[in-house]
Amino acid sequence: MRILFMGTPEFAVTPLEHLMLNQFQVVAVYTQPDKPAGRGRSLVPQPMKKAALIRKLPVVQPTSLKEAEVVAELAGFHPDVIVVAAFGQILPQSVLDIPRYGCINVHPSLLPRFRGASPVAAVILAGDELTGVSLMLMDSGLDTGPILAQEQVSISPQDTTGSLTAKLSKIAAQLLPEVLRRWAGGEITPQPQNEAEATYSAPITKEEGEINWHLSAVEIWRRVRAFQPWPGSYTRWGGKRLEIIEAVPLPEGGSLAVGQVVALNRERAGFGVNTGDGILSVLKVQLEGKQAMSAAEFVRGQRQFIGAVLPSS
Repeated sequence: MRILFMGTPEFAVTPLEHLMLNQFQVVAVYTQPDKPAGRGRSLVPQPMKKAALIRKLPVVQPTSLKEAEVVAELAGFHPDVIVVAAFGQILPQSVLDIPRYGCINVHPSLLPRFRGASPVAAVILAGDELTGVSLMLMDSGLDTGPILAQEQVSISPQDTTGSLTAKLSKIAAQLLPEVLRRWAGGEITPQPQNEAEATYSAPITKEEGEINWHLSAVEIWRRVRAFQPWPGSYTRWGGKRLEIIEAVPLPEGGSLAVGQVVALNRERAGFGVNTGDGILSVLKVQLEGKQAMSAAEFVRGQRQFIGAVLPSS
């Protein structure tokens, strides 16, 4: 079976590696163009490109899959199946029609829940206890195709988008080889999604990271986890961005102002912030221009911090 693999972020790397460990023939890797990063804005390759080059696989980085010459080049690899894992571009019908076994999308949610761009962050924001991976036969819609296989996983209270994405990548990697074998062997009947149960996850914006302390402590806690590692959940202190990296919600509150910082006599807790409902106990922070540190260490260096009222977005 000739596999053409499409993916861009770290999520896609482990499934690719697992296919090669299982002796599948990967004929090419398609990934997004290099992006400028850092102060010098030099071009940096995406994680998938780095992984493919290490394994000496052909790498193609089209800006669009809609151009006829791009489609012709792709067809020239003669793929039996195209595997897509967080590629970042919508596949036109001209590409979907090329492989005889179709295009299979590796989606990090239990479809039809959380179709779209940010399913891992969305499931944390929703407070779900379970999520999973869906392998789906792609059609012209957005994550609307029939399901070939699913596997679920519990969400830990400590999970962030970063840690949960890594878990789901490993599950996808373990699931993918067997599904490809069984699909090519005619052993799987695709199951249509229930449209009545469909929900969508919109792309996360950088602005969403700024904390609104009028939300409840539980809601802010979920946002801290969902927006880690990007865009981060942050407030302002001393004219600088103060990122809340790790926190837990506490039920107690009181007559404090919303956004007011309080001292906490709890293990690991450096400080708490009064919210619209409850107190957010902050465990780890990073002040703009500084290294990440425990909240207790931060408070020791910011003597006027306790009692201050932090701004809301």
